Amino acid sequence: MERTMRVLDLDLDFFLQDCCPLAPIGERPTLAGHAPWPVETVRAFLEMQCGLSPAHPTPGAIFPTHDCALEFWQRRMAEGRLLAPFHVTHVDAHSDLGIGYPGTGFVRNGVLPMQPDKRCDIGRYRAQKQLDEANYLLFAIAFRYVAALDNVRNPRSRPDVPQEILVPGRADAIRLDSFAARLMESKNGSEPLVPFHVYEDYRTFSSDAAYDFVTLAISPRYAPAAADALVPVIGAYIAEE
Repeated sequence: MERTMRVLDLDLDFFLQDCCPLAPIGERPTLAGHAPWPVETVRAFLEMQCGLSPAHPTPGAIFPTHDCALEFWQRRMAEGRLLAPFHVTHVDAHSDLGIGYPGTGFVRNGVLPMQPDKRCDIGRYRAQKQLDEANYLLFAIAFRYVAALDNVRNPRSRPDVPQEILVPGRADAIRLDSFAARLMESKNGSEPLVPFHVYEDYRTFSSDAAYDFVTLAISPRYAPAAADALVPVIGAYIAEE
């Protein structure tokens, strides 16, 4: 049995004192109340809890918005270096699972009925303004990329996991579903169950295995400009490709 590969999916907005309200396009949130963590705290988290080392950086990338993770994963899969489904550790102040506009409806009703190998057209979903940095993980699950998902959250994160994507009566498992998807189940098969663990307090998280890839999203609308000073700090643990 092949080992399940692992990706560490970081967002700069995790490393703040508090979550920022979304800034208008082209602007950054204010610094007041949202100061970035001290450098040593960031390093301690990456080394002690994520198992990273600046002496041996992990392959990966740094990109402006978190939805760019989808293209990165697709490229690595096309190269044969990342095998789906893979484990995702999502270190972020937000779940990025589709709370708020445009919600989960498009993915559940528009993507799931498609054959799995026809679903992964990122450019089309962006052109339709359905895919963005707040729901890209929902698309990744619909693409059947995700074997298991951990969400390591900022202590000040607000609840934002859409309840309709969870297995009824459970908070520890995701299974995407819709009437339209069920109509196509005989052709597409059942949507996979994705184990889901939310760490409301990041201090309770500890990675139990090494990561194959590490990525960082800067997410400028969710982090003040002062947080950019942490990008090279975190970047020291990433061998950019």
